[in-house]
Amino acid sequence: MNHKDTIIALATASGIGAIAVLRLSGPNAIQLVAGNFQSVKSKKSLINQKSHTLHLGHIMNGKRIIDQVLVSVFKNPNSYTGEDTIEISCHGSLYIQQEIIQLFLKKGCRMADPGEFTLRAFLNGKLDLSQAEAVADLISSDSEASHQIAMQQMRGGFSNEIKLLREQLLNFASLIELELDFSEEDVEFADRSEFKKLIEKIQLVLKRLIDSFAVGNVIKNGIPVAIVGEPNVGKSTLLNALLNEDRAIVSDIPGTTRDAIEDEMIIDGVSYRFIDTAGIRETKDIIEKIGIQKTFEKINHAQVVIYLFDAEKYKIKSDLLKLELEIIKNKYPKKQLIIIANKADTITTKERKNIETEIPEIILISAKEKSGIETLTNSLTQLVNIGALNNSDTIVTNSRHYDAMLKALKEINKVEEGTLLGIPSDLLAIDIREALYYFGLITGEVTNDELLGNIFANFCIGK
Repeated sequence: MNHKDTIIALATASGIGAIAVLRLSGPNAIQLVAGNFQSVKSKKSLINQKSHTLHLGHIMNGKRIIDQVLVSVFKNPNSYTGEDTIEISCHGSLYIQQEIIQLFLKKGCRMADPGEFTLRAFLNGKLDLSQAEAVADLISSDSEASHQIAMQQMRGGFSNEIKLLREQLLNFASLIELELDFSEEDVEFADRSEFKKLIEKIQLVLKRLIDSFAVGNVIKNGIPVAIVGEPNVGKSTLLNALLNEDRAIVSDIPGTTRDAIEDEMIIDGVSYRFIDTAGIRETKDIIEKIGIQKTFEKINHAQVVIYLFDAEKYKIKSDLLKLELEIIKNKYPKKQLIIIANKADTITTKERKNIETEIPEIILISAKEKSGIETLTNSLTQLVNIGALNNSDTIVTNSRHYDAMLKALKEINKVEEGTLLGIPSDLLAIDIREALYYFGLITGEVTNDELLGNIFANFCIGK
């Protein structure tokens, strides 16, 4: 791929709108637009205009006016890509968009590949690789939490931590490499006690970042919440109450839900994926059996499990209910469990108190009347561990970064073991180089065309 030519793409969403923004970047971007732009007020060419200025005028194809536009000029290196960049704000007609694009393609531009503007920003040192990846996360963020994490990473919070660790390790690596040049003289340039402290610090930071991935991944993709229980206890009604719409079929006939139904909602800035599952019971219906099997699969993948039962039937089924709860707790000890008694509007005050006494953590609701739903959503917010997010700590959301950090930690552990065993500097240097390599993969100090191709192929065209 040639990154020295001039590219063009639609930067706004495709389709008809009030306005559309077309972006050009490359050595000839300003010159090409200047040759086809007629200013309404200024007689100066765009080439002679200052960077970061706006100009009203017409895009011309010869003597024909294509559209009245607003042109933004960004001169290198002070642009998003680090190159000369032009953004043309035109009217949102599909015809106008295509006319302008075709005009500049004929003048020598090339259509940009997915993510090529951000790729050029990375290649020109405007962003490191982890910041570039955060751009894609920012575009796709659909909740306050995922937006906050993407912004923190795009501003360099995560990459700064990794760069600092890499720089400190690199300094010691240089001293150890220097020792190899004086191996016959048996001298140590790297203070082993200080080196041990650095290794411990790197291990601590890497473990914290690796652990944060569990939170970051679910915040980025939505926290999965499985709603489980016997048939006809109101699981579908609860889903509809949470979403405030008739998403799931509600019926008095047991076994109506035979497949998992999913939908998303945002609570206190965090996205949740609610999964209405088939009721758990003994059945001879083959299709319903498959649905129940899928229920257990969904519990496996959920971070939070809402166990729902019928408050009306608690008196006659309390022993069975407690047994089922004990089975779920033992089978899924790491799952966050919320226990809910539905149809609380149909029982007496005495019965309510009895249930609350026997199951202190219970939440009593009426999904049909939509009462108690706020208590449930508050419980969800408290259960999900987003303390690190509230404290503005660095949270890892990218699986590529997570994998690289696991490998870096493995190499650092080898370095620690080698230091304790007193292995020769040349063997120690090998493990340090490997750790530096995995740090470099995260921020982009170490790259290859295949890696970049895989990352930027997931971007939208125009970004």
